[in-house]
Amino acid sequence: MTITTKTGNSAEGGLILALSKGRIFEDTLPLLESAGITVLENPESSRKLILPTNDPGVRVLIVRASDVPTYVQHGAADFGVAGKDVLLEHGGEGLYQPIDLHIASCRMSVATNAGFDYESAVRQGARLRVATKFVNTAREHFARKGVHVDLIKLYGSMELAPLVGLSDAIVDVVSTGGTLRANNLVEVEKIMDISSRLVVNQAALKLKRERLQPILDAFERASQTQG
Repeated sequence: MTITTKTGNSAEGGLILALSKGRIFEDTLPLLESAGITVLENPESSRKLILPTNDPGVRVLIVRASDVPTYVQHGAADFGVAGKDVLLEHGGEGLYQPIDLHIASCRMSVATNAGFDYESAVRQGARLRVATKFVNTAREHFARKGVHVDLIKLYGSMELAPLVGLSDAIVDVVSTGGTLRANNLVEVEKIMDISSRLVVNQAALKLKRERLQPILDAFERASQTQG
C-alpha cells in the first residue's frame, strides 16, 4: 500500500482533527478544552462536516468512526481519535498512536442466543458461523482458540444475525449490554477491553510538531485523569 505523506491544510499551516459523531466526539470535547480549544458548532445539529473552533488554526473534520484512521493515515487530517476496535481492523499503518485517552470505554465480546451452548460449540476443531464487522479481530480470536469460523461481514444490526439463523454468534462492541438483553442474546466471552486512542499522521508530527505537540501534551495530561 502506498502511503501519502502530505498533511492536511498544509498551505495554511493549520491543524485538522478527525472525529466521529457521538460518544467519541462528546468525550473528546473536555480534552480539547484542556488545550484551550472549543468546537463552535454541534455536529448533531450542524450540516457542516468541517467544524470551526475558537482557534482559527484548528478545525474538526466529522467522519465515520471507521474512516478516522484512513483520513489521518493519508494526511487529510493531521490527527484524530479512534477506538481500539477500529484501529485493529485498520491495522494502524502510517499512524503514530501516542496516547490511550481512556475515553469511550467498552469491550469487544462474543454474544449468542440465550439458549446456545457456546462452550460445546468452541471445542477444539469445531466450526462456527460468526457475524461481525470486526472480521480481522474475530478471525484472530478464534484462530487462537483453534476454532474454524465462517465469517459473515455485516455493517450494522449485528444482533439480528443469530435471531434469524444467519450466524451462531456475533462479535461486536458492547457497552451496557442493553441491546443484547433486549434481543434475548447473552455475552458469552469477552475478547478485549476497548478505549479510544489518539492517532497522528507521521508527516504532520514532523512538519507541524511546534503547533501539534502542545495539544498532544494537553491531551495526555487530561487523559491521565480519565485512566
